[in-house]
Amino acid sequence: MFDQLTTTLDSGPQRNSTTIDRVLEQMSSAPVVLYMKGTPDLPQCGFSGQVVAALRACNAAFAYVNVLDDVEAREAVKLLSSWPTFPQLYVDGELLGDADIAIQLHESGELRQILVSADAVHPRDSRGVAVGF
Repeated sequence: MFDQLTTTLDSGPQRNSTTIDRVLEQMSSAPVVLYMKGTPDLPQCGFSGQVVAALRACNAAFAYVNVLDDVEAREAVKLLSSWPTFPQLYVDGELLGDADIAIQLHESGELRQILVSADAVHPRDSRGVAVGF
């Protein structure tokens, strides 16, 4: 239901632009990308866990990046978004918001609509297993 976007650390004089290019590629590699602390199965902060729960409640397929494991990506995301905190949720390469915004959208039903529009929601069978991947 989710994929970790693996990255390699950059080095050398072009590090900043290379890191930014890498993050932009991550953002466009899946319809929904969550930059979070920890992993979906083991969030390292409550806010990240809340966004994962909202995405799962919507049956959304999403990729994630653990910003605790990738300091360069964490700094690049903050620079690109002008948003200092995590988690940060991206849909179709655009910043949707942080945990407060994602939870508010989920509670109003708008998050599911946004995810459906991004083709990131997949039905489940009678056992609760996502189908259609």
